[in-house]
Amino acid sequence: MIEVNDNDADGAAGHAHDRVIIRTLKESDVEALVEIDASQVKRRRDEYFKDKVGSALRDSRIHLSLVAEIQGRAAGFLMAKVHYGEFGRMEPAAVIDSLGVHSEFVGQGVGAKLMDEFLRHAKLLDIERVRTEVAWNDLALIGFLSHFGYGPSGRLVLEKSLV
Repeated sequence: MIEVNDNDADGAAGHAHDRVIIRTLKESDVEALVEIDASQVKRRRDEYFKDKVGSALRDSRIHLSLVAEIQGRAAGFLMAKVHYGEFGRMEPAAVIDSLGVHSEFVGQGVGAKLMDEFLRHAKLLDIERVRTEVAWNDLALIGFLSHFGYGPSGRLVLEKSLV
């Protein structure tokens, strides 16, 4: 499930965009990712991000996990994995599962810069598709992703509650 709270779909609307430095994820980024996420969802998810970062750095699959910095401070992140086939399909695909921009930087192009760099890396790896999940009513996120060419996949995700 993708998690994003950045409304900067036009990418150039804010002033931070030109000052953003994109780098790969490091183990020491856990606290910054928790803070960025908490600035949006209004609660801390320390264990979730500790596990996500640990997995991203130790899993043998290719990861395209990035951090956006402004003046040495983490302002946003994008975490994705590369799959070389799933659900019986043999095609290189990247799956974005987490994306966040600190509330102080929303609307300043941080999310756009992360997405641009992520897509550039994915193309260099000959990735054929990028997938993610979005809540059907998260219109801001759908708009952000649509700006970058994302659309319905033609596949239906099915779910069954066991509770």
